[in-house]
Amino acid sequence: MGKQYEIPVGAQHISLLEPLHFKFTTVNEKIKSTEANVFYVHRGIELACCSKFKFRQVSFVVGRVCGLCSISHSTAYSQVAEKLLKIEIPTRAKYLRMLVIELDRIHSHLLCLSHVAENSGFEALFMKTMQYREFSMEVLEAVCGNRVQYDFAIVGGVSRDLKPEIGRWILERMKSFMPQLEELVDIYQNNWTLSLKNKGIGVLTKENAMRLNVVGPFARAAGLAIDVRNETEDLLPWKEVGFEMITDTAGDVHARNMLRLREIYVSIRIIENIINGLPESALITETKAFPDGEATVRLEAPRGELFYYAKGNKTQVLERLKIKAPTFSNVGAMAETFKGNEYGSVPAIIASYDPCLSCTAR
Repeated sequence: MGKQYEIPVGAQHISLLEPLHFKFTTVNEKIKSTEANVFYVHRGIELACCSKFKFRQVSFVVGRVCGLCSISHSTAYSQVAEKLLKIEIPTRAKYLRMLVIELDRIHSHLLCLSHVAENSGFEALFMKTMQYREFSMEVLEAVCGNRVQYDFAIVGGVSRDLKPEIGRWILERMKSFMPQLEELVDIYQNNWTLSLKNKGIGVLTKENAMRLNVVGPFARAAGLAIDVRNETEDLLPWKEVGFEMITDTAGDVHARNMLRLREIYVSIRIIENIINGLPESALITETKAFPDGEATVRLEAPRGELFYYAKGNKTQVLERLKIKAPTFSNVGAMAETFKGNEYGSVPAIIASYDPCLSCTAR
């Protein structure tokens, strides 16, 4: 048996710029066990939402939980508030919410892919992926008025309409992006060096994905067919706009890369269908009611299932708000998946998880 070492990674590491800490026990270069510690940075967001802000203002507050999936948080909160108010939003608002959620998924998946490339030592591919991602940021800015925190989904509907000329421009940008996406698929699929580093690395089996309750692309790459978009037609009509479940079976870093690229194709198809079939209606459902009772909502964010619980008491201020982010659900599997791999593979494996501690630690 070789010499045993304990190696800390994070919080704050070149491959993990988040307050998440791993402690690896290795025998020479081989990882034998892993401990994970999520350092909770209590920003007091949930308490503030139940004490400092009126319920209609909370969608703007939770949009600041995370800069990468702001629309997921503001949409999930708006949906849970609408359940408490017992209102249904206009059809056009539903379609516009799905449009921005899918645009956000494209930019988030490309960001994750670029980090995997960088952590695998492929700096040029990191730069190319980030360059190609820029189109999604420009489209989000055109639709929402902002590149990062969108304030698009509000209680009762959406805050902005989609102008026809912006819709036509988005379709043109999608066409120009397709060759770039195909180029990325070719590189991530066939580049010998990248495949050598990522195939068979960081494997999560389907059995472990089920046992550890993994969500999002992390689970689907292991063969677990779970996606909230497949289960919540009552809130947003995903199947009307062309949603398709994507899964893989290898469960390694390479599979997670390819699954995210294939999901971008689905997102593009959904966006095109929404713009070509955008229904006419109002943008918001007005009501003077106050939140009453308890409600929960699940929404498929780029990293997986985002869960919101809210309790109202017929006043302007919520009695309770609880958020569970997808990264929180995946921490157990993250620690499991390092076992048996070389320590040198850790940066690429971490990036392939696509962790977001800004969402997880509030």
